[in-house]
Amino acid sequence: MKSSSPLRYLGLYNPNIQYQLTQQQLVDCALERNEGSLADSGALAVDTGKFTGRSPKDRFIIDDHISHDQVWWGNINYKLDGGRFMALCRKMQAYLNKLDVLFVRDCRVCADEQYHMDVRVITETAYQNLFAHHLFIRPEKADISQRPGWTVVAAPGFEADPETDGTRQKNFTIISFSKKVILIGGTGYTGEIKKSIFSVLNFILPHDHGVLPMHCSANVGEKGDTAIFFGLSGTGKTTLSADADRKLIGDDEHGWSDNGVFNFEGGCYAKCAGLSIDKEPQIYHAIKPGALLENINYIAGTTRVDFDNIAKTENTRVAYPVENIANALMPSVAGVPQNIFFLTADAFGVLPPIAKLTAEQAMYHFVSGYTAKVAGTENGINEPTLTFSACFGEAFLPLNPIAYAEMLGEKIRKYHVNVWLVNTGWTGGPYGVGQRMLLSYTRAMVTAALNGGLDHVGYRPHPVFNVMMPESCPGVPDSVLDPQATWASASQYEEQAHQLAAAFIKNFDKYAAYGTEKLVKAGPRAVETV
Repeated sequence: MKSSSPLRYLGLYNPNIQYQLTQQQLVDCALERNEGSLADSGALAVDTGKFTGRSPKDRFIIDDHISHDQVWWGNINYKLDGGRFMALCRKMQAYLNKLDVLFVRDCRVCADEQYHMDVRVITETAYQNLFAHHLFIRPEKADISQRPGWTVVAAPGFEADPETDGTRQKNFTIISFSKKVILIGGTGYTGEIKKSIFSVLNFILPHDHGVLPMHCSANVGEKGDTAIFFGLSGTGKTTLSADADRKLIGDDEHGWSDNGVFNFEGGCYAKCAGLSIDKEPQIYHAIKPGALLENINYIAGTTRVDFDNIAKTENTRVAYPVENIANALMPSVAGVPQNIFFLTADAFGVLPPIAKLTAEQAMYHFVSGYTAKVAGTENGINEPTLTFSACFGEAFLPLNPIAYAEMLGEKIRKYHVNVWLVNTGWTGGPYGVGQRMLLSYTRAMVTAALNGGLDHVGYRPHPVFNVMMPESCPGVPDSVLDPQATWASASQYEEQAHQLAAAFIKNFDKYAAYGTEKLVKAGPRAVETV
């Protein structure tokens, strides 16, 4: 009977519900349904179809009484009318009720029990449900008769009609804060599931609980010293937080409360293009039976993954439970951080390899979220390209970035946290002239910061960015620490530094009206050009 359906609150009455299947059962279902194949490692390999990455311009938030005055509307958060949302819901319900099976999984997010949120993930495919099993926290007990806090419905086979439904394309991700429902259609890329929940937490945690959500990795040392690492793609966030001498709290999404830092997730979603046992041993060894590989290619005639083959996409991925990492911290909760690292791959060779920031400078660089993409990383990029992503995760921020920056500044001051700007990019000149900073030097600098090796050394200010550069660091030649000294021409360095500073200032203009005068002045020194 319709009235007895556990999913009736969504208008779903599909009689064949596969609930809370085990990892192995989901792999078996996916293979039976021809959703993928089994790699020689035992991992399930699938193709996600037309979309091999997120489609940020197709993510909508319903404009309602909760979101209307709170959401930072614009090019990141697109509005959708509530009436159109309900009409689309009815069309999606009709589609789902005709499917031969629905996969349903109850899970949680937020490892700190004070803030945990129940999430139900309903998927059209078995592999999407396997992804939810890996990425979210797996509760000991689950009851389908209990309505969850939030529900995600993901149906790659259902497409919207942009003309009548108000979407941009046939694919969509729609968040309704009043209904506590997320609808995903027209795309099989699992990252949409992960990041839609992250977007929800980026609204709920600061708005309702005063918790700072962060797009970062985090680890903790033997003495309980927590460190967090912010950085965009290619900056070394995963590499530098993966430390054999420290426990991994998580690789991507965390919250910072008065209790400390906690992982939002129960798993990892790692890039695997170019993966090798030498470069990323922890990720390589985490690809075990049950792991989920996306959009990879096999070596011809085998089921062995060719991680260097990116013919389908550069965004090849693997999802697995955090327990697959040998030194993972369980549960994923640690104390208040003592050190924060902002990682940037500066292709202009301007920023120092490591520098200490004041609270205001930390807020400024947090809002800026700078790195540079270089030739070869993406199609069409032939020279270094500036990239600014607010809070190192602009695409997932429902609130104005200044709101998150103010929370960060307050916590830095309250807990006397050390904040470091680390350039993992170029030195001795820009990309094509200089060379990439040696990983061994960067590791030595991060280790010194973590172990107090930079607490009692001399510092001097950078002439343009005003950040404080250490004059010495264990394991690193003094000549490396001052970026200008590594260039053949001081005047060329100064010119490049001023160009980068001007780009920072121009980018920050859109936030200046929302920040304090002290925050605006925490940026680089502006130089008038004739």
